[in-house]
Parts: sequence; structure tokens; C-alpha cells
Amino acid sequence: MAHLLRLDSSARPDGSVSRAITGAFADAWSSVAGTSVTWRNLHNDSVPHLPHADLHCAPPLRPTGATISHRVEEFQLELVGELIGADVLLVGAPLYNYTLPSTLKAWLDHVHVLGMTAPFLELDTQPLAGRPAIVVSARGATYDDDAGPADHARPVLDAVLGGAMGMELTYIGADATLADLVPAMAPLKERAESERAAALATAAELGERLAREAVAAEGAAARGDGTS
Repeated sequence: MAHLLRLDSSARPDGSVSRAITGAFADAWSSVAGTSVTWRNLHNDSVPHLPHADLHCAPPLRPTGATISHRVEEFQLELVGELIGADVLLVGAPLYNYTLPSTLKAWLDHVHVLGMTAPFLELDTQPLAGRPAIVVSARGATYDDDAGPADHARPVLDAVLGGAMGMELTYIGADATLADLVPAMAPLKERAESERAAALATAAELGERLAREAVAAEGAAARGDGTS
């Protein structure tokens, strides 16, 4: 089975733009035979803050005498296993206070592990290198002016998922998502609606295409195509 790992981190129980877009992608993915999905709603079922700094490293790299409870380590391995087992990663990343939701940051802290999912010195550990990571970036305001507030979420995702883990990132964005809720932003409603519609269409197209590619790749691997 071609497998998708879907993460959502919106704190909005209803009307979440990022969750609507990840939903469009996941629905399109699931419409292709031979696919499956693991879905983590990080807001409703949050990952705890990293309980011990030594979890940043794989066991062989931890300081001598490091003690981490079996339960904590097993939970980290569960999250890492879900990620490594996915052909495609889908991340709903609304912008909160110019950066990632804390729930998504906690997940990143658990899965970015030196010597396991990211390289360290001579350890060339990048099991996710080249895999697609689709990031849905929903932002309440607009960020057209370089002199205005900055989006600090993308640099983090670029560095961790792209740089450290070697994944191929694609962003699907929708801005002015608060235009329907904040009266002062009413002039941006048309833009908001247009960007949301475009993002939904892009997500659906990309979800189906990547699903078909992943299923084809799984089939080729099963047949041994391209091997000597």
C-alpha cells in the first residue's frame, strides 16, 4: 500500500482553512486504489513537549549514563516509525504568532533525531531523503510586503524537513484567512476566497497525482523492476 501521513495542527474546531486543504489532498489520495492514510490531529491528540533533551539523538549518540524511560522512548519510535513508513508527508501548518503552532513544533522535536532521521558527523542517516512533504500554509493576514511581519514557520520547516531530513517540500498556501472573521479585513474577502479555492484545487490535483505515482512505485518495487 502507498501510505500517506497526514498531520493537522489547527486549533480552530470549525472552519479551519488548513484542515480543509489537507482534507482535499487526503480525499484525493484515498480515491486511488492501493493507498492508505494515517491521520494525526495534533491539536486534539497533542504530542507532549520533548521530555528529555537526549531524545534529540539516536541511542548510540546519547551521553554515557543517559536514562530515558521505556515508555517515552517507545512513543518517540512510534512517531518516527509513522514518518519513515509514509511515502508522502502532508502537514497542515497554520501560522500562529508568525511561527508554527506549538503542537506541530512538539512533533518535529520528537521526529528530528540525529543519527536516526537526520545525519550527524559521519552518520549519513537520511531515510526520508527525496520523499515528498506537502505543507499547507494558511495565514490569517497577508505577507506581500517584505517590510511587514515575517513568516517564521517556513524557515523552520525548510531546515528540519528539507535540510536535515532531505525531504522535497512543496507549499500550498492560502492567505487572508481571517477576512471572514475580522471586519477590518473585509476588503480582502475576495482575495481570500480566490486563494482558498486555488489551494483546494491544487491539493486535490497533487494528492491524486502523488498517490498514483506512489502506487506505481510500490508496484514496480514488488515486481523488482529496475533491479539487476
